[in-house]
Amino acid sequence: VGVYTPRGEYQFYAVHIEPYGKGALALAYEQLKERLKAKGYFDAQRKKNIPKHIKKIALVTAKESAALHDMLKIIEQRWPLLEVVIVDTLVQGDQAAVQIANALHYSDSLSVDVVVVARGGGSAEDLWSFNEEVVADAIFTMQTPIVSAVGHEVDVMISDFVADLRAPTPSAAIEMILPDVREILYTLGEI
Repeated sequence: VGVYTPRGEYQFYAVHIEPYGKGALALAYEQLKERLKAKGYFDAQRKKNIPKHIKKIALVTAKESAALHDMLKIIEQRWPLLEVVIVDTLVQGDQAAVQIANALHYSDSLSVDVVVVARGGGSAEDLWSFNEEVVADAIFTMQTPIVSAVGHEVDVMISDFVADLRAPTPSAAIEMILPDVREILYTLGEI
């Protein structure tokens, strides 16, 4: 805001302008989504099935995160026989997208049955790494089935569209892909 003192007038100086109703991030998200859709990244026929019997899983997330802690807790409750490989990566910040992509490429070489890429909730800016094209490319080229479990139920990332399965939360991802040992024991007890 500037003041022209002789006439007592105020002037407003615009430093940044965005289209009404859409911020820069929302616009970038929609543009990338349309570009990847046109390239076939979201096509249902290219999606791999999640195996029914999972013996080894890779969790791609930050090693000190609450998301990792929650997933490990549910694995221990539901299917403790599972071999778990933790692939540590940044999940937010300027370097996170490239690190996530590298971690996904690495996890694809581990001979696991499924990969879960996960991060707990946060602001749109915190979750933005999962909306980057480098991450979408990494997911698209993977040979191993992949589950995207980023944010909370209301958060929908580009990684969710490209992955073979979208989970609303990291905890839900584990519940969706692993059997519950208690249910199996109960079923066996009735035979």
